[in-house]
Amino acid sequence: MKIIFSARRRLACSALAGALMAGASARAADVTYERLLNPEPQNWLTHHSDYGAQRFSTLDAINKTNVKNLKMAFSVPLGGTTAIESLQAAPLVDDGFMYMVDSWGTVSKIDVRSGTAGKVIWKMKSGQQQQDRNRGGALWGNLVISITGYEARVIATNRDTGKVVWEKNLLDQPDIELTAAPLALKDAILIPGSGGDRGTRNWLAAINPRNGELLWRTYSVPAPGEAGSETWKDKNNAWKTGGGAFYGTGSFDPATNLTYWGSGNPVPAYDATYRPGDNLYTNSAIAFDASNGKIVWWHQYTPNDTRDYDETGTHVLIDTKINGQDRKLLAHAGRNGFTYTFDRLNGQFLKATQHIKEVNWTKGIDPKTGKPMDYDPSHDIQTYAVGAETLADKAVRRICPSITGGTNFWPTSYSRKTGMLYSPAYEGCGTVATDLSAHVKGRFNGGIIGMESGITSTITMLDPATGELRKRAEFPYPNSSGVLTTAGGLVFTALLDGTLVALDDQTLEELWRVNLGAGVNAAPTTYAVNGKQYIAVSTGLCCIRPNGQISNSLKAVTANPELKEQTNATVLYVFGL
Repeated sequence: MKIIFSARRRLACSALAGALMAGASARAADVTYERLLNPEPQNWLTHHSDYGAQRFSTLDAINKTNVKNLKMAFSVPLGGTTAIESLQAAPLVDDGFMYMVDSWGTVSKIDVRSGTAGKVIWKMKSGQQQQDRNRGGALWGNLVISITGYEARVIATNRDTGKVVWEKNLLDQPDIELTAAPLALKDAILIPGSGGDRGTRNWLAAINPRNGELLWRTYSVPAPGEAGSETWKDKNNAWKTGGGAFYGTGSFDPATNLTYWGSGNPVPAYDATYRPGDNLYTNSAIAFDASNGKIVWWHQYTPNDTRDYDETGTHVLIDTKINGQDRKLLAHAGRNGFTYTFDRLNGQFLKATQHIKEVNWTKGIDPKTGKPMDYDPSHDIQTYAVGAETLADKAVRRICPSITGGTNFWPTSYSRKTGMLYSPAYEGCGTVATDLSAHVKGRFNGGIIGMESGITSTITMLDPATGELRKRAEFPYPNSSGVLTTAGGLVFTALLDGTLVALDDQTLEELWRVNLGAGVNAAPTTYAVNGKQYIAVSTGLCCIRPNGQISNSLKAVTANPELKEQTNATVLYVFGL
């Protein structure tokens, strides 16, 4: 029997089919462990794009030849409740949909498939009562996993509906915070605890992505009787407020099931007399067994630190050759001014290179041990290359790099095209004075920080196989953003004055720049839709923290006369050819 549809009915059926297709296209494939292991080039599925934290994209449609033609495709205002909000998160992208987290813990799903506009599909408002630093979320299955700063809640949101699926509170002590982006594994979400400067004992935790159940929690400051506790030789129970925060997202080696994280400074930061000893496992590279949280190996960069040289920045996994032999490396550009490489299987120290122009706290790094050359294991208080009198109460000492860097939480990038590590860093010095009375819970720093001035920044290109520093590009303003490298031969980074810049990955010569009008605190990323490549970055400087402390970025801006009147705006910008 022949069936004939009317024009109206054919139109209705066509509309229904189109709606079904649109719905199907809006339902992206689940983010499986297999996809996280081998992320598609067009997507940006994790905080650093890959488990190795390399932040390298194989996309090459935007390259050295045509980057000069890069233009803004669209922008998306986010936040906007107050003038001091920030965007520190890199957008996650999965098949044309972006997922952004702001300083209120609000997650936005943005449709960027058109290439000409970003349409907000839904917003999950976390109910967070006070804004805080938030460096991003994670994708797992059909969920967006996000965190809520000082409230220490983890929230799982359905990617299709924007509805909360589950919520877990990890608050185990006052003043703990969750600020770094989670890391999604096969059957666990790794959540790093922070808030160390407020007098907390920090940790890395694993939770079940299906329901938020706590699987394990490992503290970076050991309790009495635990391995490493002998390095806390005080009578103040300083381990309870010892710091060791995790401000940056770690890396993961699926071949060994080890996950690598950098821990923060001991607390109080500037008064070592309150916490004599090396203060493990603060200021360290730590390799955890991802199945149970056991510490497999560690390396402490600056024992008994009194300069806030925490090492929470990226620890990058690199497979390369050294002296003709295949080696599996862990590379880290440090806040203390040196770039380190280790054998990531056993923690063997290999090399350290000074990547900051001026370092005055040590005479160098011992090539055999990886410890500062001035380190004396027989001393409970380390003075390094300065006199003991500089640690006396109220004595002012000059420190280079300043307390904000070298290379702080902002990420480095390893280019698989050039085999080079590209590291952004603050350049300049500052002052700090010990204050034996500044042991106040919530702002437990034990010191008086002088106002920094004249802070600039550099990008260094370093060969991790040899430790040779090949090139350095200099910029007039600080860089709290980070680096993206691409197969197009480009290095992208951004500055606190709002400048987004593209450099040649061989020469570090500038190829393109644009000023966005507001400072950048988030790292650039790249993705593709329908074969067209885009560069994304967000503005919005961080911030005044819940305890009233001013962030490194905002401090650097207010200390710079040229940037004092710069306005703040939380906007996501996308550029294309």
